Amino acid sequence: MNTSKNGSRSTQHGSFGSPAANQIATQPFIVNDSRRSESVTTASGWSRAAALDLVIDDAVNNERIVGAEVIAARHGEVIYQRAAGYADRESRRAVQPNEIFRLASMTKAIVSVAALALVDQGAINLEDPVSRWLPKFRPRLADGREPVITLQHLMTHTAGLGYGFLEAEDGPYHRLGISDGLDATGLNLEENLRRIAAAPLLFEPGTAWHYSVAFDVLGAVLERVTGARLPQLVRDIVTAPLGMSSVEFAVSETTVLATPYADATPEPVAMTDSFQLPFFGNSIHYSPARAYDASAFASGGTGLVGTARDYLRFIEAIRTGGAGILRPKTAAAMTRNAIGDLSSAPGFGWGLGVQVLKDPAAAQSSLHAGAWNWGGVYGTHFWVDPEEGLSVIVLTNTAVAGMIGAFPSALQRAAST
Repeated sequence: MNTSKNGSRSTQHGSFGSPAANQIATQPFIVNDSRRSESVTTASGWSRAAALDLVIDDAVNNERIVGAEVIAARHGEVIYQRAAGYADRESRRAVQPNEIFRLASMTKAIVSVAALALVDQGAINLEDPVSRWLPKFRPRLADGREPVITLQHLMTHTAGLGYGFLEAEDGPYHRLGISDGLDATGLNLEENLRRIAAAPLLFEPGTAWHYSVAFDVLGAVLERVTGARLPQLVRDIVTAPLGMSSVEFAVSETTVLATPYADATPEPVAMTDSFQLPFFGNSIHYSPARAYDASAFASGGTGLVGTARDYLRFIEAIRTGGAGILRPKTAAAMTRNAIGDLSSAPGFGWGLGVQVLKDPAAAQSSLHAGAWNWGGVYGTHFWVDPEEGLSVIVLTNTAVAGMIGAFPSALQRAAST
């Protein structure tokens, strides 16, 4: 095995305990090391560790994934940890313990928790019209009607908003120059909201599901409610209480992030700062340098960076009932289908910030009904299977193969069978 690419995993495990912010960071994580490259059973005795190793080795050795960090916990105990491949292929820098990756849309769940904490405090209500907090945000339907959009519509992607990367290049979001929160347009949040409101809604709010910039709008609502900027309120409400010190909207120029790559043949290519990646007939526009730009608006949908270990802290806090940040009933509601018979994908519904598995057979999923998940277009994803007590974080630097397709599907099968 080429250990400079494939690395190793830790044989350590430990418990989150309660509250869920309970010091997972104290558990060691073995770095890429030729002396530890062979597959061994973790101290927890998890039988699926070797199968996960095979999936990761195959993806890295065959140059579909440049670098990855994977961590899994079961019933609050870390049972698998692995760093593999390159954080920066050109300099041959291997993925290190607690490598910082761009989280993209894994941001949404964290911003959801900040919003739900404010609901628990009585500061907002899910049925509040967005216009109560953002009086100028009044998008219209194609027929000119101005429907009510609620905070719940935003959190469930049923508001009728869209995303530029999900429409043709001549679509309204492109014509209006709306930022998806991944690019470097120079727009401030107020101007981006003005442009979003100028685009026609795709449907009457609550009647359909469509992935969207809704969480950027939600971020603006939270700023108006609290009087704090989104980075500060997310830090105060979510990340600081959980000890998630790596999770930020913008980092200093001395902070080293995993270099982002994009799918290509024969191997992924390093992203330039203005990079366009084809995506299901459309294109995603990236600006990797945005993560270093504190002047760029903090995107509630795509803006955070962080480590796998810190994100595991976060989802374990939700899985175990909110860790004091949310009421247990609120945490349960977040991860329960909230869109009725609407669908976010075959077999899937949507909760308040995460996708929820309703029908494993229809979804062709190896997970149990009630599992919840999401990912990010820089090549990241996570899933939680409550029936198994299993939480898995997969952060890669390869878009979009680390988020969707053969690699994520193979990891889920390996961890679940």
